[in-house]
Amino acid sequence: MSSVTSVDRPGAPDPHAPATPAHPEGYPGGYPAGYYPPIAEPDRLTRFVTRLHERTPRWVVPLAAVGCVAAGIGYALVSDPTRSAPDAIPSCLLKLTTGLDCPGCGGTRALWYVLHADLPAAARHHFLFVFALPFLAYFFVAWAGKQAFGWRLPELRVGPKLVGGFLAAWLAFTVIRNLPWPPFTALYV
Repeated sequence: MSSVTSVDRPGAPDPHAPATPAHPEGYPGGYPAGYYPPIAEPDRLTRFVTRLHERTPRWVVPLAAVGCVAAGIGYALVSDPTRSAPDAIPSCLLKLTTGLDCPGCGGTRALWYVLHADLPAAARHHFLFVFALPFLAYFFVAWAGKQAFGWRLPELRVGPKLVGGFLAAWLAFTVIRNLPWPPFTALYV
């Protein structure tokens, strides 16, 4: 007498196979008969990153971001970008090769002037940076406060149209500040 198992019978479900959903995505009536999706075992790097993420306190990432911002502020304060010689070679590759101001030209000097509470001089070097700085600071405080302390500050709604408008204004500002005719030459840094 031979024993017949469900594996030997065509169309019968395998009792050792993992349970699958009745209607997986992409298959309206379920998986084809006899197909069972493979169970993916995460690789070592994925397991390491997952373990690290689970064990890391929630305040570490905002603290690292504060460290990066502090390093940028420290660089601006130590280097004093406003005291370069008139014939100094530009550090910006675009300005060095083309003579044009790039979209970020003047940003470090604007930061230096903001840190010294001279907003007119900061706006002279990069108006859009000075305009965006309070918004960026609020976004950072709201994000870091939520990550580190669970604060729920009011969210500023920024949609794709607003971001696109800001990027278009930044592009227009970049083009206008490079025009060689007055009054646009006043924007050249």
